[in-house]
Amino acid sequence: MNRVVGIETEYGCLVSGDLQHAPEAWPARVKNYLFKKAKAGVIDLHYRDYEEPPGNGGFLLNGGRLYIDMGHLEYSSPECRTIEDSVAYDLAGDRLLQSALEALGVSEEVAFIKNNVDHHTGATFGCHENYLMKRELQFNPQLLGTLLSFLATRQLYTGAGRVGQASPLAFDFEPSPRPGAVPFQLSQRADHIVNDIYQWVQFNRAIINARDEPLADYRKYRRLHLLIGDSNMSPFATALKVGTTALVLTLLEEGCLPDDVILLDAVLATRQISHEGTGAAVVQLDDGRTRSALDVQREFLAAAQCSLSGRDAETDWILETWAFTLDALCTKPELLLGGVDWISKKWLLETFRESEGLTWEDPWLQSLDLEYHNINPAKGLFFALTPAKGIGEFNQRVQRPEAMSRPPADTRAHGRGVAVSLFQERSLPYVINWDGITLDNSPGVLMPDPFDTYESEVRALLT
Repeated sequence: MNRVVGIETEYGCLVSGDLQHAPEAWPARVKNYLFKKAKAGVIDLHYRDYEEPPGNGGFLLNGGRLYIDMGHLEYSSPECRTIEDSVAYDLAGDRLLQSALEALGVSEEVAFIKNNVDHHTGATFGCHENYLMKRELQFNPQLLGTLLSFLATRQLYTGAGRVGQASPLAFDFEPSPRPGAVPFQLSQRADHIVNDIYQWVQFNRAIINARDEPLADYRKYRRLHLLIGDSNMSPFATALKVGTTALVLTLLEEGCLPDDVILLDAVLATRQISHEGTGAAVVQLDDGRTRSALDVQREFLAAAQCSLSGRDAETDWILETWAFTLDALCTKPELLLGGVDWISKKWLLETFRESEGLTWEDPWLQSLDLEYHNINPAKGLFFALTPAKGIGEFNQRVQRPEAMSRPPADTRAHGRGVAVSLFQERSLPYVINWDGITLDNSPGVLMPDPFDTYESEVRALLT
């Protein structure tokens, strides 16, 4: 896809049995185990900011990062240039955390949950996507409006699904009256997105985070930071999420976006599509017309097919998979079991609800909602699904245990992973950042180009 991408995942933590007396301690215990015992990376020796003191986290052998963020364990994948790498290294975070629980002997009592909502408190935690873009591109209202339309409607295949709804605006002003309760919706984040573009991450969460922090050469690059996405259990859904977004950004950079799909209100449409609950939502465009969210997605697909088809095998796979998914959503959604999370979860919950004679308001369904996201393959409900052949083959193909400790070979994550390995062997006063590595009293290695591996520069610095 010729674009560097990365995914940040915040994990929920569930503790049961005799260990319930101090549940908040387990994220830190797992982090400490991974760095101090499992030697999965090297811990920070310096303050990154006032909320990240020394020891709060560190960089991993695979080039990614693991740290504590407001009580949650957060894993940031290394920079990746292919769809399969981006999915495999996202899954590496799950593997690292689960391996720590098993090594500590607590996998029966402690579980990490890869979701975005706390049903008890109403809190949300994120799955943030990062896409490298050309700095020379000048955003304007037309481009941003079109991009927002894509992001609001892509939840048709990227949504993780949830039971019930939340009211994130209640602390600020009274939300508008609800026509009725939402038993099940497509997206976990939709209720918590209250702005289209904004620079804060908390309390005023936007579809696009506007903070200009490229973590690369600011003269060449910008980093598109998205807050709208759900954490996906299905590797197939993660691939669709990253792949389709990368293609739409290429259309944007090349001036080939569709020009008549801007939504009247992207934030409202995000919630409407999610609350409709079946994928058949109709949204209002800024020119007064109404169209289905599925039709809006088809417009983006058609533009991508026209401009990008045949460029490379990966692009063609994304286009074919995108088309298959939109067709299945419309005609035979059961083909997407194990591939689209909200469809998979809804099928599991409806099957159970009908067999037990439950209403959607029963707390049992909220518990099962959480268990769908349990990253333990022996317990998580997602792992009990049997997907169709193509989806199942993809989900298996991106299972790479080596991604826990081996960085991607074609981005600067490779050089960072080499540095982490060498720092493990020696007692040196290092400072590691996404865009550079330094030693005490040395100029260090600047890493402004995410497409460069910097392996030779790192080895020269440390040998």
